[in-house]
Amino acid sequence: MAAPKDKPVILLVDDDPLISDTLGYFLGRDYTVLTASRRKEAITLLRQAESAPAVALIDLGLPPTPHAPDEGFALIAAILAHSPHIRIIVLSGQSEEANARHARALGATEFVSKPASPEEILELIQHVLSFNDSATQIENGLVGNSTAMQNLRAQIKQFAPSPFPVLIEGESGSGKELVASGLHRYAKRTNEPYLTLNCAAISPHLMEATLFGHGKGAFTGATGARSGYFEDAAGGTLFLDEIGELPLELQPKLLRVLENNEFQRIGETHSRHTAARIVAATNRDLKKEVREGRFRADLYHRLSVFTINVPPVRELGADRLQLFEHFCTLYSTQTGFPAFQLNQKTTERLLAYSFPGNVRELRNIVIRLITKHAGKILTLPELEAELDIAGAASIAAVSAVSPAPTFATSAELVAYALRELKTQHEFSLDATLRHWEEAYIEAARQLAHDNLSQVARLLGINRTTLYNRIDALGRAKRPPSQ
Repeated sequence: MAAPKDKPVILLVDDDPLISDTLGYFLGRDYTVLTASRRKEAITLLRQAESAPAVALIDLGLPPTPHAPDEGFALIAAILAHSPHIRIIVLSGQSEEANARHARALGATEFVSKPASPEEILELIQHVLSFNDSATQIENGLVGNSTAMQNLRAQIKQFAPSPFPVLIEGESGSGKELVASGLHRYAKRTNEPYLTLNCAAISPHLMEATLFGHGKGAFTGATGARSGYFEDAAGGTLFLDEIGELPLELQPKLLRVLENNEFQRIGETHSRHTAARIVAATNRDLKKEVREGRFRADLYHRLSVFTINVPPVRELGADRLQLFEHFCTLYSTQTGFPAFQLNQKTTERLLAYSFPGNVRELRNIVIRLITKHAGKILTLPELEAELDIAGAASIAAVSAVSPAPTFATSAELVAYALRELKTQHEFSLDATLRHWEEAYIEAARQLAHDNLSQVARLLGINRTTLYNRIDALGRAKRPPSQ
């Protein structure tokens, strides 16, 4: 059933029927509330909705693992893959500080521990909606003067006039959609349509009709003919976000469009023509997807005539501070709250943080800080309370185990070892190596949400070796038997 147009939509995901019923009834006076008890059910509701919900209110502990946060973390990622501008409020009994920090780094705007009153939740929903979503558009472009940002803007202007496809690669939350809109803006197609289709947001069995349209009677319920995105884009730009989610069986049809600009509506035999320019984006490693048989090699090569890599925030240097100040000014103007200030220590800490959730995380940090500390000079604890320290450490750990680590030269490592040997009176090489091994395993477990097969891949060892090392570390911690 379509939601009433005069009520914003809220997605409520909780496996406790008492909470779902109570909040659904209370919030239903001001909002249309869609309820689900599992991640898969919530994703189905998102795909069926005529428009994306304004807010998602979710629990972390969902079946089949209600006593762990993994399903909730996965749901945050899935919701933002579907619609990056949904505001997410986590309402959870999984209230450990590390869970709250990681949920916020993944893209949640707020984290509320259970129990919380319906009145408190309503007030929080109204508050997060007061931050206008249009504010996420960064001056119709990309903020920063670093070499990486200058190169990115140069690539956009260089590739924009071409009719050939562009593949935009980058981590979740890094701003790939801004690059796509920039390609359209600097092209000679500015007055033509600019359409966006998120391939993760459409049910696979509806994807073909959505892209190519259908004729009357093509399938049950097709009471009339309907155009698809390729027709509606006309001579403009069609941005296919999350292209890695495109079903394998549809990939040959997209390849045909890229090769000769022709397609067929479902249920029709004659070909139609499109002049749309295709821009695609992904946060997956499509080369790996090709190797593992989940993405066609010929389609990958057609999409990647031009490739633009959007740098993660951690590689932007001082641009992080400029972006941070930009959002602070933007939301201060929008809400009327006086901007907070950074002193030298908080500025240094900000520049040392890796922002595992990229621009989305940075933006949400600013929203929380301007709400809690408007007009103040931030202290270090106030800033660090909003940072996902464990998530940032996981990012560092993955970099450290890469084939060509860049975090330190051999000389720097030797200098570090010299300092350790000079300052520790009872140095133990075995204990030091054990601590490093334990830290890397823990960092990889956090990054992989305790999926031990993925942990082993991150660490470059097989799963049996990982089990043996975890067991050995556990034995080393146990006191000797009496």
